[in-house]
Amino acid sequence: MSDRIRSLAAEERQAQTDLQTAAQRVQRAQQNLRRFQELASSGQSSRQQLNAMHWLQRSALKSARAWRLKMALRAVYAAARAHNSVEQATADLRAWLSWARRCRLEPFKKLATALKERFEVVVRGMVDHRSNACVEAMNGLLQQAKRAARGFRTSRNFIAIAYLRMSKLKHLPVSPFVPAAAK
Repeated sequence: MSDRIRSLAAEERQAQTDLQTAAQRVQRAQQNLRRFQELASSGQSSRQQLNAMHWLQRSALKSARAWRLKMALRAVYAAARAHNSVEQATADLRAWLSWARRCRLEPFKKLATALKERFEVVVRGMVDHRSNACVEAMNGLLQQAKRAARGFRTSRNFIAIAYLRMSKLKHLPVSPFVPAAAK
């Protein structure tokens, strides 16, 4: 009986060691993937790093699959900008959506569902080269105004400050107590 318990304990220890080793390998591979993404975005990568990335791309890691999906969606957007054809952009995006829905990565499944619900608008935005950068910039300026004021007494005051910040007026004085310079 005690030999059986010892062998079970030894098997359990071996399984824990194997699990830890596998987890460490996955963690190292994910770190390598992140490092390569940083290098690839900067355009500086050696032959050894390229070989490591190709190995990661062929691996079954979730992070590698997510990276491939992200890069494929970027390629779809870039192709839509290049050829400026609604039909081609529609076909490319449908192919990507099909892949994303089958990928077994929940965040990409949600993204595919959201893109499918707004499919026509997304394709139109891809072809017309639209982005929400201006809206995000304005939101950042509004948040900055809100933080700087630490709260306004009324919403009317906040709206007034928002109009002042968003209008980008150049002729206003630095201080409200100093008169503006005449032009």
